[in-house]
Amino acid sequence: MRSTTRLLATFAVIGGTALPASLSLGQAAPPYTVEETGRSYARLQDAVDAIGTGRGTIVFAPMRFADCAVQAEGEVTYKARVPGQAVLDGVACEDKAALVLRGRSARVEGMVFANIRVADKNGAGIRLEGGDLAVSQSWFRDSEQGLLTADNPDGTITIDKSTFTRLGTCEGGGGCAHSIYVGNYGALTVTRSRFEAGAGGHYAKSRAARVAILNSSFDDTRGRGSNYMIDLPDGATGRIAENWFVQGRDKENYSAFIAVAAEHRYHSSQGLQIENNDARFAPGIDRRSAFVADWSGDTLSLSGNTLGAGLVRYERR
Repeated sequence: MRSTTRLLATFAVIGGTALPASLSLGQAAPPYTVEETGRSYARLQDAVDAIGTGRGTIVFAPMRFADCAVQAEGEVTYKARVPGQAVLDGVACEDKAALVLRGRSARVEGMVFANIRVADKNGAGIRLEGGDLAVSQSWFRDSEQGLLTADNPDGTITIDKSTFTRLGTCEGGGGCAHSIYVGNYGALTVTRSRFEAGAGGHYAKSRAARVAILNSSFDDTRGRGSNYMIDLPDGATGRIAENWFVQGRDKENYSAFIAVAAEHRYHSSQGLQIENNDARFAPGIDRRSAFVADWSGDTLSLSGNTLGAGLVRYERR
């Protein structure tokens, strides 16, 4: 395993039964506090609405919340007072996600999103429908999707030091859900993050025009019915580098680790850099697969990748 994987964040998730936020009022720490005003709220939606069109930070007490919110405007930071111990658990607004975001921008710091499931099998920790998003030191687990977005060609998404565990499903009638599924955004950056034990779909599926996926790990050893580690279905430019990939046994599709333009060629992939990655099969697996499968017809740049037995460096499809 590369040394970069030791940089990934770990989270001490608190135990106990999920409680409505309103039951926490007797605790010393109020459930939600708007940092700039010092005012506290029993409902997350009330805290978001208090910021409104402005800019503010909501600090979450260390507890589990059966709560969710829709941000329709403004610039909001959602921050755990103790990273890894503020858990939005099991409740989706608008039958979509724990946080439905369509304001100017949002930041998420130190939060946990768990057990989000909805009728159409697209239940996510975060549904991003507009604006920019930055996520750091957060954990998305045991849901149908971690992050799901709409299209915003002018928008940017950054994910750093975050973990995606037991996500994805292909049970929905509209296709598969994934650990992260980014629509036609301007740019996606993923750094120092971990994807593990996928439950269906792809680990990182992105239709963004530009991508940077760096210093992260994709551990599929305990995956169930999973597909590609990285899927760029419309093509993309950018860089995929210094990552660690292990493909497990239980795959719906094991034909490639990274797929480029498998659905469309909406974006150029010319010069896409895939370099200095480490990729292999889990112990005891004997099969053939392509490290990079490419439908784009563009010239990609592959260099310095360390590949295990049975892996073909590049395959034009």
